[in-house]
Formats: sequence, C-alpha cells, structure tokens
Amino acid sequence: MELFDRDSSSPAISYKPTNVKDVLVEMKDTAELLIDLSYSAVLHRNEALATEVLRLEARMDVLEMRARMSLMMAARSPDDTEKLAPVLGIVSAADMISDAAGDIAKIVLDDIGLPESMRAALPEATETLVQGTVATDSPYAGQTLLDIDLESQTGVRVIALRRDDDWLLNPGRDTQIEAADVAFLRGPEVGMTDVYESLTGNAYEPPAVDVPEIKDLERAVNTILHMKNLSELAVDLAYSSVLFNSEALAEEVRNIEIEVDAMESRFEAWTLQAAADAPDPVALRGLIHLGSSTEVISDAAVEISEGVIREIGVHPVIQMAVEESDEIITRIEVEPASSLDGTAVASGVPDTDSTMSVIAIRRPETGWILVGDADETIEAGDVLIAKGTRTAAESFESLAAA
Repeated sequence: MELFDRDSSSPAISYKPTNVKDVLVEMKDTAELLIDLSYSAVLHRNEALATEVLRLEARMDVLEMRARMSLMMAARSPDDTEKLAPVLGIVSAADMISDAAGDIAKIVLDDIGLPESMRAALPEATETLVQGTVATDSPYAGQTLLDIDLESQTGVRVIALRRDDDWLLNPGRDTQIEAADVAFLRGPEVGMTDVYESLTGNAYEPPAVDVPEIKDLERAVNTILHMKNLSELAVDLAYSSVLFNSEALAEEVRNIEIEVDAMESRFEAWTLQAAADAPDPVALRGLIHLGSSTEVISDAAVEISEGVIREIGVHPVIQMAVEESDEIITRIEVEPASSLDGTAVASGVPDTDSTMSVIAIRRPETGWILVGDADETIEAGDVLIAKGTRTAAESFESLAAA
C-alpha cells in the first residue's frame, strides 16, 4: 500500500456541481472520526493512527473548498446569504476541528514530546479505538456488517473503513468488508481482543499503563482529558441544537466553551508548575499543544450553533445532514412505566441493552442536565438527547414507550 506523503502539495480543485447536504454529512462524520483518531494516536503513541489523521485532514480540506464553492453559487440574494451564513459557519467549524486534530496527530509524528503519564488515564479517557488491516483469510472478509453482527455480540463497532484512498465513513448493515481493507474499530477492550485477532490474524496487544508520579502533572493530565470530554460534548450538543433548533442547547454549548477556556488556563499553570519537577521538561511541550488544540474544538462547537444563538434560523439542509450522518442524534420523551423510567445512566451510558449514549436530559423541574460527567437516573417525563447508530436509535425509542 502506498504511504501517505504528508509533505505532498495540495491537489488542484475546480468547481463542479455538488450536493451540499452530502458534503455536510461527510464533513460531520469526518470531523467526529478525526477527534477519535487523533486522541487515540496520542494516548496509544500510535504513528499509524496519526498518519490516518493527516490523510483525513487533507480530505477535509477538499470537502471544505467544495462546500464553499457550492454555497457561493447558491447565494443569489441577500435573503439567501442570510439563510446560508450558518451553513458556512458549520463548514468552517468542521475544518477547525480537522486542523485541531491534525495538530494533535503531529504531537506523535513530530515527536514534540508527551509525558508517559498520559497513558495512565487511558482506560478512563476513551473507548479503545484500534486500526487493523483485514487479513486475506479473515472470517470477516467478504461478509457484510449484518452478517458478522459485531456490535450486538461484542460491543465492538466498525466506525470506518479505508479501501486504498477511498473512505467509507458511514458503514451500514449492507457494507461488505474486503481483504486488505483498513478497518477502524471502537469498543470495550474486553471485546476487542477476539475481534482484532479474527480481523487481522494477529494478536491484540493493549497498551501498557504507567502511573504518574508528579502531582501537578497528574492534575494537568486529568484536566486535559476532562477538556476533551467537554469539547466532544459541546460538539454533540451543537449539532443537537441545530437539529432541534434549540436555543437552550446552543446556550449550553456557549457555557461549555467558557468552561473549557477557564480549564485551559488552569491546565497551562499546572503544566508549567510540573516542569520544575519533571526530569525532562521538554517532554511536556506536547501537553501544551494538546490543550490548545482541544480548546479550538470547543470554539468550533460554538460556531456550529451560531445560527441558532443569533436566531437566524436553521437551514433545512443542515438538519437533513445531521439526520443522515454516521451517528445520528435523536430526541425522545420517556413515558411512565416504560423500560427507561428509573434506568440508571453512568457517564452517559444507560443501563440497558441499547448502545445509545445519552448526551443531555431536559427535566421539567430542573431544565437541562448534561450527563457526560455525571450519573443520573432517567425519570418519566424526561426528554433525552441521545447519540448512536440508526439501529440502536430505533431500539432506544421503543424503550421509552410504555
């Protein structure tokens, strides 16, 4: 397989008629994948994942330019310009996320430096994300995702496939896995071992975990991971605010961005204090880069919801794009005596067979509750904003009904 050349010149791009909705879908899916890949590359010290980030960043640049050209062609009057301005903001936000992910990946590729204690937080930071090439004799080769039914049996999900230079960012039940595909798997580590071996023919080796010894450094690492979780939550809420034209959700996005800004300031102070006791202060440069890039992601979330915040309205093409993306966002109301009534939610994951993740709860008495960093119990009358696959969403909706 030909290696990605990070120093190659950008390809020429000329205008051609493009379906803006399809481009927005691809940009949203690409941005979300970039966040996952970039942080996993850092936490795993994985140069192969970091290289995939730069591949996707280059692809995003092309998508952004095509989207801008199409939007310029669509604006024929001042009224059109006003309606399309928030769409342009979402295009810009996706590119901001892409650039931030690329900067995170370069921490690994340029060996900028990162303390080993980053790995100590790995089990709490994210689900395991693994890249593997499908072996010729893999039992999955030639099978569709419906045939192998990984998600329901193991909890592991195929979130993307790369076939040479082509990306399948929205693999569905009928997507067929082929030998030599580069597959990106996300899920619990306990299920990853068997899946990875069946996929690649090689044993899965989880990363080693080191324990941080410097107190200020431990606080800095915990803070950056909290910033990451908040920034991802902000992006999810921003798309939710657009989908449901919710000023309340858009305001929550702005509040999170303010909180991330404050956390970045504290994070930088702790990192500088840790440098005095670190055996190699230069190795902390990567943490500073990571904090700055994470803050950019929260800024991008505000730009996504800008049209809602300023009461410009939501263009239908944006709502259609969010509805058709890889991980869809759904809004349900919990009915009394339903399966969800009384269900515990730990860090966004409800205690059910569903694989949906609850982003936020609107409770009639208390308003919005963000559940990314809190444990809650779902109550009848709650309105849930949740994210997951289309199949999981259908199952989740049925659980909310009595």
